[in-house]
Amino acid sequence: MLKKRYLVLEDGSYYEGYRLGSDDLTIGEIVFNTAMAGYQETISDPSYTGQIITFTYPLIGNYGINRDDFESLTPRLNGVVVKEASTHPSNFRQQKTLHDVLVQYHIPGISGVDTRSITRKIRKHGVLRAGFTDNKDNINALVEQLKTAKLPRDEVQTVSTKTSYVSTGSYLSVVLLDFGKKQNIVRELNLRGCNVTVVPYNTSAEEILSMSPDGVMLSNGPGDPDEVGVAIDTIKGIIGNIPFFGICLGHQLFALSQGATSFKMKFGHRGANHPVKDLRTGKVDITSQNHGYSINRDSLKNTDLEVTHIALNDGTVEGLRHKELPAFSVQYHPEARPGPSDSNYLFDEFITMMNEFKEKERQFNA
Repeated sequence: MLKKRYLVLEDGSYYEGYRLGSDDLTIGEIVFNTAMAGYQETISDPSYTGQIITFTYPLIGNYGINRDDFESLTPRLNGVVVKEASTHPSNFRQQKTLHDVLVQYHIPGISGVDTRSITRKIRKHGVLRAGFTDNKDNINALVEQLKTAKLPRDEVQTVSTKTSYVSTGSYLSVVLLDFGKKQNIVRELNLRGCNVTVVPYNTSAEEILSMSPDGVMLSNGPGDPDEVGVAIDTIKGIIGNIPFFGICLGHQLFALSQGATSFKMKFGHRGANHPVKDLRTGKVDITSQNHGYSINRDSLKNTDLEVTHIALNDGTVEGLRHKELPAFSVQYHPEARPGPSDSNYLFDEFITMMNEFKEKERQFNA
């Protein structure tokens, strides 16, 4: 017999469903994701650290979970909310069920709830604090706890690598500053022959430049970019010295380092079907996105940055490029996982940028 579980929101509303995953109950910021597939990659994306994900697609777990599709070694989200959780997945690659993996990583979940209602609530009121309880009598006490709860703000420090390591390639050398990277960023660079050195989020510009890389990437990651101030000085010390490419949180930190500001979005962009327009070509890509903060477009007016991409759904900034120096960034995920690969070409643009920079240096030193 399925045991009851309750999802409780800080506004006092609650949803009755069934226990899924761990009995280690948590609280967190509840968000929604609109992707129709790729739940394993979503659950293991470090950008969801501390959050509770509501999946809008009605059936989750139907093709199981396997060892190869994780985007990080240890999922760190605080909960999963689904309409229906598959208990008998069918796929030749599947090794565990969704429930098994949530138990393994101490992540609670709930199934059998109206995810459409939850999503409408988040869209109307914005993201909310939420939590789980297995005792209906505890709902009122949990609501009061949620109203005053202070959620962690050190997410990047939690998920970033503690020591540097190398993913071997044979061509260009890239330093990847890890704010909570997805593994497919490394894969995409390796596929293009790049030797990738992954370093902690607080690595200084001096340390990075001493490695003599051909380029630097700033990864995605969780939380508020204003809470990662240590990265600002690092970026300032890198820009102009070597080519630079930022993704998601890396994009936001790039903008902040050049004098722009960010703001918290009402409910963010989370899914694999977000249309983005490249203002340089007029081309529209369908992109994978996961972020709750965005760059204030007006704050870019007195900077050396120009907008290269915009979100067609709401007009927010999705891409930036330095007007003079070899540096650019995008708010979305060109490495996908999950999502379409429309924007993989950005990795090729980064490769071209590094090669052109090396050639200019060679001619200068000749």
